[in-house]
Amino acid sequence: MATTARVVVLPQNTSELRIETVSLPDPTPQQVVVKQFASGICHSQLHQIHSPRKSPIVLGHESTGVVIAVGDAVTHVAAGDMVMVTWVPRNIESESQPPVAAQLAVSDGLAQSQNVFTWADHTIADQQYVVKVDPSIDKDVTAIIGCAVMTGAGAVINTAKVQKGESVAIFGVGGVGLSAVVGARMAGADPIIAVDLDDEKLAFAKKFGATHGINAGSEDPVAAIHALTSHSGEFNFQRQTSSGADYVFDCIGIRQTMEQILPACRSGYFGARQGGTAVLVGVPTTPVELNAVDVLINEKRFVGSIGGSCAPDHDFPKFLDWHSSGDLDLHAMVTARYTIDHINDAVQALEQGRISGRAILEFDH
Repeated sequence: MATTARVVVLPQNTSELRIETVSLPDPTPQQVVVKQFASGICHSQLHQIHSPRKSPIVLGHESTGVVIAVGDAVTHVAAGDMVMVTWVPRNIESESQPPVAAQLAVSDGLAQSQNVFTWADHTIADQQYVVKVDPSIDKDVTAIIGCAVMTGAGAVINTAKVQKGESVAIFGVGGVGLSAVVGARMAGADPIIAVDLDDEKLAFAKKFGATHGINAGSEDPVAAIHALTSHSGEFNFQRQTSSGADYVFDCIGIRQTMEQILPACRSGYFGARQGGTAVLVGVPTTPVELNAVDVLINEKRFVGSIGGSCAPDHDFPKFLDWHSSGDLDLHAMVTARYTIDHINDAVQALEQGRISGRAILEFDH
């Protein structure tokens, strides 16, 4: 039986989002239909909105909801189960074929998605993007685990594998950056240095575990990070006292920050001590030039982290435990809430930097 859904649609030739009522099809053998409670509003959707496209698009990639129908081949969830929808396959090692990205027939064509769409009161998704969770979880704020928390915290604990006592710097402390701060605190990192252009965001980051804040609009963040991370008795290739963070995360992805995170890293020394690691987390919007000499003589690394290198079946329960224990305060991190009818207001607020943490859509049920 078809399911009626109100869905946010991005038309092919305009950035003005519209709300459309559509009929979701019956699930194929590998699909799940989910009635949604809340969805995150992610900065990466701005890239989609402002990029050229060949068809209409349906947006959103993190949510909470309840299953209302499943395909014949779906075994890990059933109607009535509480779930999270995410854009990363839940357990890629257990699957014999890649998941299928959702498509949806709308008034002006076949709308494409980046794996899933969650800016809708109901969605349909490949079963690999649907993660079963405890029915007692908060139905609203936990929606941001499916991207923001997974991407930020996962980059720290999975991609970088930060250890106790190692130093961390994080460029950009929106929802993803704040999650990276929490991940660093849970890993026992020290210091945890937040870098942003907004003093209020820097102060907010300290509530989640940042030990220092650097306003990159008023001082050189690379120099400031080195000043905070001097290592007495250790030297670099130039025989100067070693400094720099062990791990530096770019949660923004613009050219300036991508080119700052590598020089902000700690220098290695002739194989006796490995250099620091720059981790690209934010979606890049431009090419970047790296100092190859710095990489070589200081034995530094520049790596990418997609979705926090997470396996949702394994990592989501951990993040939910952090939330229930108070270590990950999602109620504080979610600083704005919108209804689906105000999605254009939400996007405008995100573009203008008026959302200090993470915004969500809430659906009436």
